[in-house]
Amino acid sequence: MTVLRQERLDGPSGEALLAAFMAEIVPLYPGWTPDTGPSATADELSPPTGLFLVAYVDDEPVGCGGIKRLSDEAAELKRLYVAPTVRNQSVARALVAALEDAARDAGYQVVRLDTGAEQPAAVRLFRSAGYIEIDDYNANPFASYWFEKRL
Repeated sequence: MTVLRQERLDGPSGEALLAAFMAEIVPLYPGWTPDTGPSATADELSPPTGLFLVAYVDDEPVGCGGIKRLSDEAAELKRLYVAPTVRNQSVARALVAALEDAARDAGYQVVRLDTGAEQPAAVRLFRSAGYIEIDDYNANPFASYWFEKRL
């Protein structure tokens, strides 16, 4: 069973998951760093305008994701990551749904996100969750797809 907990990105679980995220992303997108493109700092992914969730299975942190404020109406989904050992077990779907609920509860009307061409599973996930492709909204040089979902 997946348990989601609100934590900070710079907490122990968040730091470990972000390191795993980076280890997977950097080979896909040489030159990428957490400071490349749109920001996703611990403070941005914290209340009152953001949120960061960690997914646990058997008390082990296995996934994460956050939202940050883009405007009064829009939040951005950031740092969605699920460990390979638990992929295809609905952990990502649970995180996305909980982050959408948190965005809605915070008064946002839309969630946006970007992803790259080297992550076809992410593209499939977002499309199947009701996200539609939109024009580039954040000038992320490593993104190939930009999506949004009305809440």
